[in-house]
Amino acid sequence: MIELVGFLAVCTMVVCYAFENRAPVLTLIFAIACAVAALYAFLIGSYPFMLAEGVWSLVAFRKWWLLAKV
Repeated sequence: MIELVGFLAVCTMVVCYAFENRAPVLTLIFAIACAVAALYAFLIGSYPFMLAEGVWSLVAFRKWWLLAKV
């Protein structure tokens, strides 16, 4: 079951990243998917992946925040 969570998070990340310039909500979904991928990495004990996805999540949340203000 945990592998399915990771798989869906990464697939969501890829799709939202590909289309994020179309709508700010896709940037938000990308940020959430990154956070879920970071949680998945923590649960499987992959701390470098957790750190990378956590940083991506923060960067994407900031980008969405700035886009939403405009």
